[in-house]
Amino acid sequence: MNLETVKTHFKNYNCCVIIPTYNNHNTLQRVLDGVLTFTDSIIVVNDGSTQETSDILNNYPQIDHLHKPKNTGKGTALKLGFKHAVAQGFDYAITLDSDGQHFPKDIPVFIEALVNSEEKNILLIGDRNMNEADVFAASAKGNRVSTYWVRAVTGLDLNDSQSGFRLYPIKAMASFNYLKSTKKFEFEVEAIVKSHWAGITIGHVPIHVLYDPSERVSHFRPFMDIARIVVLIIWFLLVRFFYIIPRDLFRKLKKKGLKRFLVEDFIQHHDSPKKKALSIALGVFLGLSPLWGFHTVIVLFLAVLFKLNKVIAFTFSNISLPPFIPFVLLCSMQTGNWILGKKTAYTLQDFTTQFNLLDHLETYIIGSLSLSVLAAISIGFIGYIVLSFFNQKKESIYG
Repeated sequence: MNLETVKTHFKNYNCCVIIPTYNNHNTLQRVLDGVLTFTDSIIVVNDGSTQETSDILNNYPQIDHLHKPKNTGKGTALKLGFKHAVAQGFDYAITLDSDGQHFPKDIPVFIEALVNSEEKNILLIGDRNMNEADVFAASAKGNRVSTYWVRAVTGLDLNDSQSGFRLYPIKAMASFNYLKSTKKFEFEVEAIVKSHWAGITIGHVPIHVLYDPSERVSHFRPFMDIARIVVLIIWFLLVRFFYIIPRDLFRKLKKKGLKRFLVEDFIQHHDSPKKKALSIALGVFLGLSPLWGFHTVIVLFLAVLFKLNKVIAFTFSNISLPPFIPFVLLCSMQTGNWILGKKTAYTLQDFTTQFNLLDHLETYIIGSLSLSVLAAISIGFIGYIVLSFFNQKKESIYG
């Protein structure tokens, strides 16, 4: 892609470049000159730097300067830059660091990927090839930690989750409610996670990287910044298990209808009958267990941990929905009586009134756990037989 074509696409896609900077006066001028080769739609967010940075920026009246009186972190600088860019009418923004590690000559790689992608609602991350590039150990470690936990939250198999060289669909992201606490490098994790949850495609493009200790000033603090990322990820895991996965399941059910949902996501899903049956068994076991109030988060956590079908496991865990609770309690108590050899008689009506479960706690816990195991094995086995039948039938039709 030649230079004039890149410049044309910058205008056609309403794309700008946002550069957060904090005391990178040794490399800032080189970065700005490189970016100006492709576009003068540049927004520099000066995050409370010393006078040297302001002196350099004063030599570039053609670019947009945003000055923060106090340094608050890269995350806040990017948020300010995004908000300002959207207000200026831009739809996309390429971000790169001003410390010299990124090469502006890689900007056309992002533009070309955007142009060639059928999906324009896309966030592109520059892949620094951390396994081979000559990078600082702290940066490589931080990237590994971040990438691992981003995968846990989103399921995305990313190569580089901490690269600051990116193309953001800032107009599509304008409605995001970013956390006030994501002030530093962890914001770039938040941007990935929330974009993925909003249906924005996440992709990679290859970039070059330079870590020159003689001129580069890094503000990444290995212990504190990795800790901030981990705390953020823990919060996102809770949000995912309690809200995102149930939300997506209900949206899919509402969109497809019950019959189509069951056929496409249960019977015709690419998972094997064995995996589906184990997912059913997990859902039934947790749904009938005495872990009231934690069924959803535990079943989703275990489904992710053991790589089972989250949709199936979650659906069958709802065997203990409120309308079914009296019946579940009755079966659990009767099972406990049978195991303990007790003669106490219960009726369904007992559990629709003010039944004091604490007076029968031993019977309930033993009966509930036993019922959970027996039902999980039985329903899981039946599910395996039924799903195997449908699987063989499908193979005979299409095979």
